[in-house]
Amino acid sequence: MVTPTPRKISEFKSTVTNLAQTSHYQVIFGGLDSDLLSYLDENGVTRRFIAEDAGLLCASASLPGSSLATADINGNFMGVSEKMVHARIFTELSLEFYVDSDYNMMRFLESWMAYAASGSDDDGVDPYSPNYYYRMRYPEQYKCDTTKIIKFDRDYKTSMEYTFIGLFPVNMSSVPVSYDSSNILKVNVLFNYERYIPDSLKAGNNFAARSTSPNRTASLPTPTFGANGLG
Repeated sequence: MVTPTPRKISEFKSTVTNLAQTSHYQVIFGGLDSDLLSYLDENGVTRRFIAEDAGLLCASASLPGSSLATADINGNFMGVSEKMVHARIFTELSLEFYVDSDYNMMRFLESWMAYAASGSDDDGVDPYSPNYYYRMRYPEQYKCDTTKIIKFDRDYKTSMEYTFIGLFPVNMSSVPVSYDSSNILKVNVLFNYERYIPDSLKAGNNFAARSTSPNRTASLPTPTFGANGLG
């Protein structure tokens, strides 16, 4: 039996007062397909907005979670039932965004989802035609290579970085509007992804998103922190 040892408050005060806070983070979208970027640009969403503004408009985010799927194994040892891992399951990523007065955030999300299902546009079908249909594009055309959520703290000395591979929006919630007292307009979006890669804690705040695919945006500028409690 382990016997508790009395400790002075001064011995563990530095531990309980040095805790991470929820309001310091950065979201970065990087590695979008060049055809998707052109489609977004045609709908009024510039690459500058995607690289510099879209992430700063993220009002809230959830650090990713995952679970291990197991299977029951019987018979390896007499009378013993074991569980063994056979797959890793990733939860959907929920991001809530502020909507800017130019509605670029709405255009970005709407156009991204529309592009994934707009394969019929290549056939020249008028979207207002009663014969319009949806044809899904290939995954590599609408998935984002290197979306990042960077969790840091107010001193910027350490960070935890999550890189999402193959991210794309799957559900955009309805946005209520009313004649009641005005509030800031927000939109919530669920994203799916193939997997995420957690980065170990590191020093400094040189956060740059990179893409290795030649058909993707090569890099994004180092973000500046000035919203969502980032300063």
